[in-house]
Amino acid sequence: MADASWLTQFPQLDRLDLLAIRKTLDGAYKAFSREYGEAIEGFFHPLLSFLVWFEKLLINTPWPIIILVIGAIVYLASRSVKLLIGVVAALLLIGVFGMWKDTMATLSMITVCTLLSIVVGIPIGIGMARSDRFQKVMTPILDVMQTMPAFVYLIPVVMLLGIGKIPGLISVVIYAIPPVIRLTNLGIRLVDKEVLEAATAFGANGRQRLFSVQIPLAMPNIMAGINQTIMMALAMVVVASMIGVKGLGQPVLKSIQNQYFTLGLFNGLAIVALAIIFDRVSQAYAKRSQKHMKGAH
Repeated sequence: MADASWLTQFPQLDRLDLLAIRKTLDGAYKAFSREYGEAIEGFFHPLLSFLVWFEKLLINTPWPIIILVIGAIVYLASRSVKLLIGVVAALLLIGVFGMWKDTMATLSMITVCTLLSIVVGIPIGIGMARSDRFQKVMTPILDVMQTMPAFVYLIPVVMLLGIGKIPGLISVVIYAIPPVIRLTNLGIRLVDKEVLEAATAFGANGRQRLFSVQIPLAMPNIMAGINQTIMMALAMVVVASMIGVKGLGQPVLKSIQNQYFTLGLFNGLAIVALAIIFDRVSQAYAKRSQKHMKGAH
């Protein structure tokens, strides 16, 4: 029978002190966090201030005004009365079942995470589309980001910044940003070369081709990437609640720890309702934009 320890079959590996390597890496990261932790925390302080302000704004604003504003955004984006009625009904049910405050906290976190993912992700996707070398560098990084278990993201962030909103936000963004990067890159690369040649023939420079031709034509793919980013951010909410992110994730985590079936079910359904609202509204907006572009052409 073969020896159960495969290391004994490779003396060069057996001699390697893996424990010492792990201790060295852990020590180096702890030293880095002690040296630069405060500076990094200071760098993210404006973002924390905005997140706290936005969360307080949503929580303290009377619920009829919030529903009115969200309803207006939904209708302007989709032009669908049925979708508007469904969104208003879902928000009213969330309020009736006492989950309004947690829902607003989750909505503020997802909104800020999505905006940050768009601001960071779309330029990276554009860079990948314009440079094959940059794409080769970014592709394995994105592969790791998408396949790494969600819990693993929490370890280095918590070691560096502790527990709170910003570590949670960074974890959510790292987990959710790959789709918008990948689909921005894909959408721009799929733009017909003949269209770009025609734009060049009409005297368009690189910037004009990008903003007037490539990005508008790639918008369906970019919107699909934003949609997937929102879905992944919502999926990360429960995990991020483990490091102090307030919202619907904390009651779900509490229900798991204490076996409260109804509490977990209701808050889980509220997360599902938010996911459906974001999904339907973003899809409806993307379809309307596409029809408008086709009509313009």
